Amino acid sequence: MPELPEVEVVRRGLERWVAGRRIKAVSVPDPRSIRRHALGVEDFRGNLEGATVLSVVRRGKFLWMPLSDSATTVPSPEVALVAHLGMSGQLLVESPEQPHEKHLKVRLSLEARGDDPEELRFVDQRIFGGLFITSLVPTADGLPGGGIASTFTGGSSLGTTPWALVPEEAAHIGRDPLDPHFDLEALHLKLRSRKTGLKRALLDQSLVSGIGNIYADEALWAARMHYARPTDTMRRPDTERIIHAARDVMARALAAGGTSFDSLYVNVNGASGYFARSLNAYGREGDPCPRCGTKIRRDTFMNRSSYSCAVCQGRPRNARM
Repeated sequence: MPELPEVEVVRRGLERWVAGRRIKAVSVPDPRSIRRHALGVEDFRGNLEGATVLSVVRRGKFLWMPLSDSATTVPSPEVALVAHLGMSGQLLVESPEQPHEKHLKVRLSLEARGDDPEELRFVDQRIFGGLFITSLVPTADGLPGGGIASTFTGGSSLGTTPWALVPEEAAHIGRDPLDPHFDLEALHLKLRSRKTGLKRALLDQSLVSGIGNIYADEALWAARMHYARPTDTMRRPDTERIIHAARDVMARALAAGGTSFDSLYVNVNGASGYFARSLNAYGREGDPCPRCGTKIRRDTFMNRSSYSCAVCQGRPRNARM
């Protein structure tokens, strides 16, 4: 499943090609991909046609496009088009002349703008993802709903939004480590108050969003921490170290266009990311640890796998899964 860097790569593509454009027409070849829109195809189409995409916002792996009936003013938007990529969802910006993909689910026709492609297509082979329209609600902390700190984008303001709004369905999701309003102290206190393993906590999107199995393993390897480290033993420098490692690995993944193991994850132009070539632990069972040479091991974890170095990431005696 795409994690934060992969979703951010898609968000940046949408920001470039779709933000600021009016939606002229909507086609839904497969209604299963808008099943989360409870009012059905006609309501979905009616809400989108004529609306303008104001921006493209992300928090963790949650991606949304605030909508407005007006392209000339930028009021506080009330609704947004949410995109959930699931296991195989793709948002592709293409020209109408390009043949339709085999697994095309939704097609948005955009107003002409220079030579920019005029269609946004949602393609999904496994149908775990989808699109839906939802209400925006105030953020719990009164700060913008999502964004990327300029530290991690070379000074770029991409990903920032002036609205302290978030989709209802994402209101419970914690901020991600690349968010400029991420509260490290608050996370540390939450970790200390829980009796669970560190990786399980990193995967808990209500605590910190955007970190999935791949980047959790990579951050833990970089920080030299075992995935079963009890969170109630974390000292403040430990929390700082694991979050710094997560930021670093995700920033490098962003620079590489994300992690693609097959053709199911691509950006809006259909290109795959190549960060998989730079992984130090994830998926490298039996390979030598790049740091000490010990073979990387794989353990079963939450019906998935965890990859670690037995020497660099020693298992604590009071391990918690």
